[in-house]
Amino acid sequence: MLNKYPMWKYLLVLAVLAVGILYATPNLYGRDPAIQVSGTKGTNADLSVLDQVNKTLKDNNLTVKSTALEDGQVLIRFTNVEDQLKAQDLLRNTLSDDYISAINMSPAQPEWLKNLGANPMKLGLDLSGGVHFTMEVDMATAMDKAFEQMEQDYKSDLREEKLRYRSIRRVANSDRIQVVMRSDEDRDAAERFLKNRYPGNLFINDSSNGLAFFSTLSEPKIKELRDYAIKQNETIIRNRINQLGVAEPNVQRQGAERIIVQLPGVQDTARAKEILGATATLEFREVDQNADARAAAQGRVPPGSEVIMHQAGYPVVVKKRVVLEGSHITGAQSGLDEYQRPKVSINLDSKGGAKMSAFTKRAIGKPMATVFIEYKPSGKVDKNGKALPPIKVEEVINVATIQARLNSSFQITGINTPAEAHNLSLLLRAGALVAPIQIVEERTVGPSLGQENIQAGMTAVVLGFAFVLAFMLMYYKGFGLVANLALAANLVMIVGVMSMIPGATLTLPGIAGIVLTVGMAVDANVLIFERIREELAEGRSPQQAVHHGYDSAFSTIFDANITTLIAAVILFSVGTGPIAGFAVTLAIGILTSMFTAIVGTRAVINAVIGGKRINSLSI
Repeated sequence: MLNKYPMWKYLLVLAVLAVGILYATPNLYGRDPAIQVSGTKGTNADLSVLDQVNKTLKDNNLTVKSTALEDGQVLIRFTNVEDQLKAQDLLRNTLSDDYISAINMSPAQPEWLKNLGANPMKLGLDLSGGVHFTMEVDMATAMDKAFEQMEQDYKSDLREEKLRYRSIRRVANSDRIQVVMRSDEDRDAAERFLKNRYPGNLFINDSSNGLAFFSTLSEPKIKELRDYAIKQNETIIRNRINQLGVAEPNVQRQGAERIIVQLPGVQDTARAKEILGATATLEFREVDQNADARAAAQGRVPPGSEVIMHQAGYPVVVKKRVVLEGSHITGAQSGLDEYQRPKVSINLDSKGGAKMSAFTKRAIGKPMATVFIEYKPSGKVDKNGKALPPIKVEEVINVATIQARLNSSFQITGINTPAEAHNLSLLLRAGALVAPIQIVEERTVGPSLGQENIQAGMTAVVLGFAFVLAFMLMYYKGFGLVANLALAANLVMIVGVMSMIPGATLTLPGIAGIVLTVGMAVDANVLIFERIREELAEGRSPQQAVHHGYDSAFSTIFDANITTLIAAVILFSVGTGPIAGFAVTLAIGILTSMFTAIVGTRAVINAVIGGKRINSLSI
């Protein structure tokens, strides 16, 4: 029988629509201005923190909608943004360093929807307000570090193998390491050993010196190092954002050397730049006791050593060889020592602990310097608009005599103030960046602008939807009403799917994508309805016209939507930010419109006219 669906198809359509409505519903309840209080060291907030928060707000006569302890975090809801911002300032001054407070907009859906996992869509920066940074990774410094590490590794590896070398150094203004051995046998043995140990490196004979060979990095290894620098910096930036206490941040790679950071709800750009842009780490170096500091300050520095100024203003001569780098630091906590002086307690990973233990075992009674290194943005660009490399600033913050063998846990002192100790521990705890980064673009979007964007976008959706509904109803009559129902279902399903996907974020271009898919969904119905009219004009019965109209138009609709879907996938894979947001809603809209325009409308029409004798169609 023509135009009849089996019962399971009707149930499938109803089930899909019901799920879409369920997950779209939370968006009707809006969001409350809120503050989220959580621990900074992996600890959970408890009832004592909740009591402290309630007391602080009550003492300052701030009205709250609700306070609750959820999943180890205190969530405070407010009725307006003014009270939220006042409370944020109060809590920052009241809470200890163990806890951070983050401003966000908390979904206000009922508890039963939350228990079902139904949450509203996440809003992008252009809709929620906040800060946008474009950060550029200094790849030149990353490669310099890689060659410095390669030089150190070659020296230590050849010493362990008892292969005697004269020198191992990086050739000036090149990406090559020259290894000079003491004999032909040692040269051959060293080259064989290093080739087996470092298969990603290239080894070239030195034609000017029979006892030497060059080593460099292969192209795949260089690409691997560059990708590692970006990925590791992304991870560390996310850790630093967690220290800032930002809810729902967005960190993603852009191109070969840039990282996009979006912080919804953040308006204090100075604090965000201070934490995100700082490239702080420590190095532990042995002090050169045989050097004259005054002579070194005047340029007479012994080979293998260099002069670094102490924060107190006097020069310190340290060995160039680094005992331990900050990349081995896994934890850092500020506090006060037994003399009430600021200190930072350091925890190392297993490899770092082994290095520190081996060095301090043979250096008891010798001084060791703690060098603080920071890369500060130059603030200048070259003729192509690319940021110039940052300025490296080194400072000795502590010189201490090694009294005993150290291991994976120890502490450093000599820091001026508790605030400096806290900032240093925060940066070290979040991780030392593999390569310096500079903020090359900065944009701030205020909450009021975000709300204006939402209203403008919603107005565009409503107007576009209303005009399409009116046209379809007037031009196609009864079938137009069915198409309008499908359009409404399509819009609900887009919102529902966007709410279901954890990483999906609605942006202003995303709203444009929704408006576009509304028009595309209508295109499918227009093709079907026009085909039905043609079938009626050729003398087919109403039932046959509907049957052939849907079947004949399907291939055209499918081809058109698949090509658009391919374009959306390409946009998402190569685009970032607004482009990716547009691609996501476009792709989701294509899939939902295919379902509602073809399966949905046919289910309604089959339910109304299927299996019945009819003489005409309202089309």
